[in-house]
Amino acid sequence: MATEHMTTGQRIARARHRKGWDQATLAEKIGRSVSWLSKVENGRLPLDRMSVVGQVAEALGVEISELTGQPYRHETAELDSGHSAIPGLRLALQQATIPNGAALLGNREPRGLDELEANVRLAERLRQDAKFTALGEVLPSIITDLLVIASGSSPDRDRAEALMLRACHMARVSANLLGHHDLGWTAVQRELVAAQQVGSPELVAAASWDLCGVWLHEASIDSAKNAALVALDQLEPHLGSGGETLRALWGALHLRAAVAYSRLWSQVDAESHLEEARRIAEVLPANGNVFQTQFNRVNTTIHAVEISMELGRPREVITRAEHVEIAEIASSERQAHYWTCTAAGYHMNRKENEAVDALLRADRIAPQHVRNRPLVRNLVRDLRDSGKHRRQREVSGLAQAMRLA
Repeated sequence: MATEHMTTGQRIARARHRKGWDQATLAEKIGRSVSWLSKVENGRLPLDRMSVVGQVAEALGVEISELTGQPYRHETAELDSGHSAIPGLRLALQQATIPNGAALLGNREPRGLDELEANVRLAERLRQDAKFTALGEVLPSIITDLLVIASGSSPDRDRAEALMLRACHMARVSANLLGHHDLGWTAVQRELVAAQQVGSPELVAAASWDLCGVWLHEASIDSAKNAALVALDQLEPHLGSGGETLRALWGALHLRAAVAYSRLWSQVDAESHLEEARRIAEVLPANGNVFQTQFNRVNTTIHAVEISMELGRPREVITRAEHVEIAEIASSERQAHYWTCTAAGYHMNRKENEAVDALLRADRIAPQHVRNRPLVRNLVRDLRDSGKHRRQREVSGLAQAMRLA
């Protein structure tokens, strides 16, 4: 079988065989039954939580992409989600991270900072709308121009570094979505450099928030949790003198910690951090989105749904999903994330018609985001094969578009 068509279960079996383990050995190491592992490897039981996939990857000693099969390629440029821009983005990030990388650009004349800031704002809108192909077309040149300015002695250097952090955040999101996790790491390293150069608490917190994001995508959950806790400790002394931006970053870091703890199956800690984020969100703007965190009241309720899903609490997923005022958040990416989490929750509850409805709604909102998520692919494959819902043709069409065997 072509590796691109392998299921997550088949990839687990391949990695297990490579280590010379039988199913009983792996099952013991992850605290599961042989029956459970057999069903996963045979495709009869979907892996619908990143916490579980990460646990299996850790036990097998492989990277998460070994089991998810990322990156995925699609038949059309529209759904290929920026893959064509990856070589240019990789080069721009390499130049931005190596010592004296600007010297490799020759006599490049960058755009002015006012124009670049406008370009960054446009790119951020594309990122929130999950239009990653369009984002990939503009992002490499933004990073390269900012590198030239930040590498000089201009009085605008700090401003250029702050914009560099925002641009590299978008590069990180794109890279992780597509499964190029090494590139996501390169992007966040440049964010950390920008934050260090400027030294403001806001930039340090924003870069730390994104560092947590990289490790969550890589299923390095302890690292993500520790990064969030360290960042919270560093930020706390500045809260008294800071404004809404610092408080929003404080809340966003608590959400990162909550997700990490949920993937470690620590309900008490996850709910504690979620509650602190809720408390902060209630006194901040309803449309808050500092440093692309989308930290606001609605996003805390979306995180609550995700946390219940990762903790394996199916009924709570649906209960919490029903209280999300999803139309109030101005981010297609966040809306699609909500609907995919809700779909997974319905599937856990064996409500397949509702699961399909939620999944198809997510795909209509942000297909470039949805079709590149490993757990969505598992869900689509399982719903296609079950035949226990009324929209078989649409699900089969989605599976075909995603090139699922």
